[in-house]
Amino acid sequence: MYCIIVYDVKVKRVQKLCKFLRQYLFWTQNSVFEGELSEAEIFKIKIEIEKLINKDEDSVIIFTFPRPKWINREIIGKEKGSNSQFL
Repeated sequence: MYCIIVYDVKVKRVQKLCKFLRQYLFWTQNSVFEGELSEAEIFKIKIEIEKLINKDEDSVIIFTFPRPKWINREIIGKEKGSNSQFL
């Protein structure tokens, strides 16, 4: 399943959430991650996000798509992240 996660969290939690999401997804832009995940991985990510954020102050949106071919991705301007697995 293809997944896009966007978040708006307080500064003190940004680094922890970013580091956690990098274990599963590709960073594509500030506060945006995307990539292929299994349903089990999505479940695990949701549980961990709930532990990392403050639900009264932070917001995380998870978009899921059955297949990435249904997504039209267009970049205007500089591409910030990369889908490359090489550093």
